[in-house]
Amino acid sequence: MPDATSNSLRIVLLDRKTLPDDIDFRAFSFAHELIQFDQTAPDEVSERIKDADIVITNKAPVRGLAIASAPRLKLVAVAATGTDVVDVAACAQRGVTVSNIRNYAVNTVPEHTFALILALRRSLLAYRNSVRAGRWQEANQFCYFDYPINDLAGSMLGIIGDGALGRSVGDLGRAFGMKVLFSDYKGTKGMGPLYTPFEKVLEVSDIITLHSPLMPSTRNMISTAEFAQMAKRPLLINTARGGLVDETALEHALRSGQISGAGFDVVTTEPPADDHPLMRLLDLPNFILTPHVAWASREAVQSLIDQLIDNVEAFERGAPTNIVAA
Repeated sequence: MPDATSNSLRIVLLDRKTLPDDIDFRAFSFAHELIQFDQTAPDEVSERIKDADIVITNKAPVRGLAIASAPRLKLVAVAATGTDVVDVAACAQRGVTVSNIRNYAVNTVPEHTFALILALRRSLLAYRNSVRAGRWQEANQFCYFDYPINDLAGSMLGIIGDGALGRSVGDLGRAFGMKVLFSDYKGTKGMGPLYTPFEKVLEVSDIITLHSPLMPSTRNMISTAEFAQMAKRPLLINTARGGLVDETALEHALRSGQISGAGFDVVTTEPPADDHPLMRLLDLPNFILTPHVAWASREAVQSLIDQLIDNVEAFERGAPTNIVAA
């Protein structure tokens, strides 16, 4: 790392621990001083960025007060696609550029989505755990049928969210021989012949998978009323964002049999408290919770870091990329 000089830029990385240690994080090509923190609590952000020219954050929040306390701040580079951790409007008012990462997870998230679908559709974890508990020996024959197993071929896959990830999931579904429906946005109609009304997707799908951003219009878009419309008791998969599903309603829907299973990689509060509704479901054979790692294949993380550094270097050259508008 170059020595800090009056001509170098001070870069503050707020949460290095959210990125794996063994991924190549190449040095920036311009004169700079890089200050790294493993983690940064919300009440520590203002102090840590007050002399920064560039801030890099993944999940540490950069809000209006912190932005106001950083007179030299020129760029907030988000090490993720979602930018809800940054007060983008406050940055715009101050003339601070915000950049994000795009299209790095087009393989890893769809693959994780189908890992959850396959594991639940074929009861893989339930059978593994029962074998470990001695059930095979107890059955005293070559196999046993304690948990349901269903093919993907011929089943209906309902996709809510039509971005790059949703489309990639649709491609994988078709490769498995599934029928694929893309949902209209909730509360809208007439998006065109390629889309199916939201309520119809809930009604006819065998598997529903979410790939929407979290916005006021999508928060809790799956709740008690929506679970009641799921006539085919589908699997519900969420590798998108915590908050898209009312988690208390999900617990009731799963325990009451309104849905046949659920696989989630995201939770409204991460990490969840021990008494969180999703934590209370971990004893069920038809529920899988993974710790927000759908994005985190080695290949995807390397692509993310490379793009992050490219974004910062492009900004330093005066040709910023992946700019987020207020």
